[in-house]
Amino acid sequence: SDYDFDCLVSLWNKESGWNPTAHNSRSGAHGIPQALPARKMAKYGSDYMTDYKTQIDWGLNYIKKQYTTPANAWKHSKEEGWY
Repeated sequence: SDYDFDCLVSLWNKESGWNPTAHNSRSGAHGIPQALPARKMAKYGSDYMTDYKTQIDWGLNYIKKQYTTPANAWKHSKEEGWY
């Protein structure tokens, strides 16, 4: 839905600013979806450290598995500070 898309944009703006090379040196989270550890994304492509498509594919699947929708992931992020 449009609402889910807006929530996804807000979530990944907060996490990485949609930067595929964004890296949290404290936690080790990496990429657009801030995967922790980054190697989780390797299942979606060997270029997971830099490729936005690989990261988005992984991130959308992660959200679907963990939260069902981007809206739920965004709600959790706002409440807990992470997703």
